[in-house]
Amino acid sequence: MTRDPAPQGGWRTYRQQYLREDLLAALVVSVLLIPQSIAYAMLAGLPPQVGLYASLLPLMAYAALGSSPHLGLGPVAVLALVIAQTLAQAPPGVSPSEAALVLAAEVGIILALAAALRLDALAALLSVPVLHGFETGATLSIAASQLPVLLGSPAKGFELPALLESAAASGFAFQPLAAAYGLAALLLLLAARRWLRGMWARLAPLAVLLGAMALAAASDALSRGVPLVGTLPPLHLGLSLPRLDAQLWLAMLPGALMVALVGYVSSLVVAESLGRRANVRIDARAELRGLAGANMAAALSGGMPVAASFSRSVLMADAGSRTRMTGVFIAFAMGGAMLALAGPLALLPKAVLGATILVAVLSGLKLGPYRDAWRYAKPEGLLMVAVSLMVLCWSVTAALGLGVLGSIALLLQRTARPHVALLGRVPGTEHYRNVDRYEVERLPGVLALRIDESLLFTNARSLTDVVQTYLAPHPETRRVVLQMTPVNAIDFSGLEALRELHDTLARREIRLDLSEVKGPVLDRLRAGHWERWFRGRLFLSHHQGMEAQD
Repeated sequence: MTRDPAPQGGWRTYRQQYLREDLLAALVVSVLLIPQSIAYAMLAGLPPQVGLYASLLPLMAYAALGSSPHLGLGPVAVLALVIAQTLAQAPPGVSPSEAALVLAAEVGIILALAAALRLDALAALLSVPVLHGFETGATLSIAASQLPVLLGSPAKGFELPALLESAAASGFAFQPLAAAYGLAALLLLLAARRWLRGMWARLAPLAVLLGAMALAAASDALSRGVPLVGTLPPLHLGLSLPRLDAQLWLAMLPGALMVALVGYVSSLVVAESLGRRANVRIDARAELRGLAGANMAAALSGGMPVAASFSRSVLMADAGSRTRMTGVFIAFAMGGAMLALAGPLALLPKAVLGATILVAVLSGLKLGPYRDAWRYAKPEGLLMVAVSLMVLCWSVTAALGLGVLGSIALLLQRTARPHVALLGRVPGTEHYRNVDRYEVERLPGVLALRIDESLLFTNARSLTDVVQTYLAPHPETRRVVLQMTPVNAIDFSGLEALRELHDTLARREIRLDLSEVKGPVLDRLRAGHWERWFRGRLFLSHHQGMEAQD
């Protein structure tokens, strides 16, 4: 795959080949990022300007350190849910904005340490079923939390039980005019997605926000009881350190670990998906560094934790982004928007923001993977459903814990007993296949088995029992030949299991032979001095092993 071309040429080459495409892509994406930055900051329980700040310097930091030319960085809906629940754990006397800066700093430090320690394999902690279940549950939870905002209701909460309890406590009250704003915005946004195409569809969210602000100003919506965003403080990008409070940093740490893991995994999935489409190589460690730098920049510039948005990243790719300079241009466009919209944003009805969030998050809702997972592997389908329900009804912390533990449990279940196949020769050939799947010939007195797993501590203990199960119906066996082609690794537990099998067979006067052992595996066996106890023979091919004389 090719690399991001920007670093390989000078400014003249870049200007001639990529500048126009990157500028156009930046203008398109910034139109979508403006309302999303405001909405996701408020979704996380933060002032709207925090989302705008998180869309400036973090994008530049990622452009300097990351590897994807298509990653649309900034506030993200799924992370906003985790951030909101984490900020609720802040000590008394600490404002959400101060806690968000500490949270972003910790996320940046965690990702930087992961990059330094080459822990990019952390992405494997969240399997596809867990990641999809988490994202779907978070999507539904976010959508549910915005229904009261959409209707002008005082009810609050992300989890369904808390949300219903809050709604019941308020007598399921709502503000009719606010609901009218929210429902009208919702219908307009849905209609735009259905009927508009290209640039017009991308401009629709911003147009709805501007129209709502104009209407709210003309009708004096605030005096009529419509909740508004309210007056923002002067928007200026000031650099300062997060609050240095040990109690605060400890309180934010568990949430920071979750934000870092979810943000990195989801961002890497997006980057690799778009990278394959555009034939661009994605460096997982560079993604760690890029996200670390972006979150540190957010912590120093009044922002919030950031990650990649799938919708914005796809839009960047479709709009023609060629290099990471697109992110720099987006930051400049966002800076201009901050100056232009600082005053009008105070008049924005919160119900319209709620409609924007609803449409944005529900547009990415996919239920097909549940059906596919259930058909392919029911335990993984059940895990996906369980994670979604856990997010929706309990908390993201419990959902992620369940997901990781569930994935480990399923892995252990699959590998706890090594799959061993009884082999026979396909007539007229030197090929050996499973007797349960092919018409094959078997040699009397020689038991041919194939181990279909690496021999590790998770499954090695049962190796002898599995082989003896095949020996029981064949008491005439004089030799057992193990085909080792699928075995990619043998750890110390596997070595001891192989030795136990060798000694058990020797006591029954049966010789154990091995065939087609891979070089790295054989190197490990020799390092373990297996020649001190192994009395069988080693064959280059399985056919040689079967034809050998006793």
